[in-house]
Amino acid sequence: MKRIGVIGGGSWATAIVKMLSNNLDSFTWWMRDESQKEHVVQHNHNPKYLQSVYVNKNIVNVTTDLKLTIMESEVIIMATPSAFIDETLMEFSKKDFNGKHIISAVKGIIPQTNEIPADYFNNKFDVPFEKIGIISGPCHAEEVALERLSYLTIASPNKTLADQISNSLSCRYIRCCISDDLVGTEISAVLKNVYALAGGICHGLGYGDNFQAVLMSNAIQEISRFVDAVHPIHRDVKSSAYLGDLLVTGYSLYSRNRTFGNMIGKGYSVRAAQLEMNMVAEGYYATKCIMEINEKYKVELPITKAVYHILYDKISPSVEMKILSDNLN
Repeated sequence: MKRIGVIGGGSWATAIVKMLSNNLDSFTWWMRDESQKEHVVQHNHNPKYLQSVYVNKNIVNVTTDLKLTIMESEVIIMATPSAFIDETLMEFSKKDFNGKHIISAVKGIIPQTNEIPADYFNNKFDVPFEKIGIISGPCHAEEVALERLSYLTIASPNKTLADQISNSLSCRYIRCCISDDLVGTEISAVLKNVYALAGGICHGLGYGDNFQAVLMSNAIQEISRFVDAVHPIHRDVKSSAYLGDLLVTGYSLYSRNRTFGNMIGKGYSVRAAQLEMNMVAEGYYATKCIMEINEKYKVELPITKAVYHILYDKISPSVEMKILSDNLN
């Protein structure tokens, strides 16, 4: 397997480190925070996320040297929140990514450019799509840490690359399937965070399971309409990469986007909810980006529009969800 570097210090990065440690003899893990890195080196676990995951320093080279990590890695797994990717890579140029393979474990859109990670790396760093892939769900990092049976989707137009990543992550409690729908899988992974936010808002307002079921069934229809408009190829949105990822994010107590939405529904301001969580809810940024992208495609997205009105236009959640509920079926 090619030399791998994992970029990010959060829960998904930690879960990926755990999975890779089952299969690789060595790889590099970059994190921004020096104190966090020193804690991992001294105590063999991440002090902020998934503390139960043991980090084997005989396998994992933990560093804060991003330039060295990128220079020495043939495969770069990006597990940094999408809102910070452009800032993280601002000092790098196209030549720094020449020959690199980029695997996105990001479930969001780059807000500075309104691009999914695949388009961002292709446009900004000239990384060919044949050298780009995505790690998608349905999967929560917390259940990976607990070694509960979980499923991943590895999407890339390059089957050899997808197979290599699949083999690096698969283990007793991880099953991987392969897809060639890189764009559709990434967009679906972005949208499901918006719908998890909607589900959380409704839960915070007191809506029950009956309504949540209708909300999620309408959400998968929105996903289908939007990904078909943006990237019109044959795909089955009922498969795990789309519907499964939506359901686990929309319903699970581990879902940070659902948690964020629940706080908004209970009356928290956006800022207060962000401070309380101390974690990035990708759906917050994704909602605005999707609405802006949809100015081109003009797809009917009533759930996304309702979440946007609540988060960015400061419309009352109870008022906006009442309007939405009258238009679902």
